[in-house]
Amino acid sequence: MATWAVGDIQGCLEPLQRLLEKTAFDPARDRLWLTGDLVNRGPDSLGVLRWAKGLGKSVVVALGNHDLHLLALSYGRDRPKRRDTLQPVFDAPDRQVLLDWLRRQEMMHVEGGFAMVHAGLLPSWSVEQALALAREVEEELRGPDPERLFASMYGDRPARWDDGLRFPERHRVIINALTRMRMLDAAGEMVLTFSGPPDRAAPGLVSWFDVPGRKSAGTPVVFGHWAALGLTLRPDLLALDSGCAWGRELTAVRLEDRTVVQVRCPTLR
Repeated sequence: MATWAVGDIQGCLEPLQRLLEKTAFDPARDRLWLTGDLVNRGPDSLGVLRWAKGLGKSVVVALGNHDLHLLALSYGRDRPKRRDTLQPVFDAPDRQVLLDWLRRQEMMHVEGGFAMVHAGLLPSWSVEQALALAREVEEELRGPDPERLFASMYGDRPARWDDGLRFPERHRVIINALTRMRMLDAAGEMVLTFSGPPDRAAPGLVSWFDVPGRKSAGTPVVFGHWAALGLTLRPDLLALDSGCAWGRELTAVRLEDRTVVQVRCPTLR
């Protein structure tokens, strides 16, 4: 049995199929961890959703910002973006089944000495606290009125965590950290507008995983979201977004021994 963690797929089904062939992934024996952003930008978000749902318990998903964007659109709580490639999902006869499946996926997964999220963990959060906060958002997503969450989740403020926060600001901060965060400023606030490589950040900005005293540092964090960072493997983290949607690579890492497998991705038009 092997556990393969795969970076952001973003609707790129054909490279994913080539990648899984190279890993010899067997859903009857192995498990697959997906760092989120299953959909959007690539040409076959519908195919990726159908494939992932079909894997059943062999797959674990940490929801990403593009996945939440799709769900928010389905509830009329967001607007389509110019580069969206999501319409085939909405046109599909199994649309609702797929959206309901996506809504039941995790915001964070912890197992086997690893933690997986789409973007990151605030430095003040232990893995245990972050998991509890992720479960709060999952409860809203899976509840009878997820539209309430989608109606209030957008926005960059508040930009830092406070244990006294209440809905909707509380869940907005949790979602922004888990699905959008890359850098923090000297005051410990999330800077959600930056998406470039860390060495091009403005003075005073620090990658979330390099903040001194980060409470989750004792557990390796598997994440995606940061294509400009690229594949980065350290004892305390596995950054797996290698820019498939930008014509670079799609990456899988076997968690048991950190074996890396990659395939080239076509440039999207």
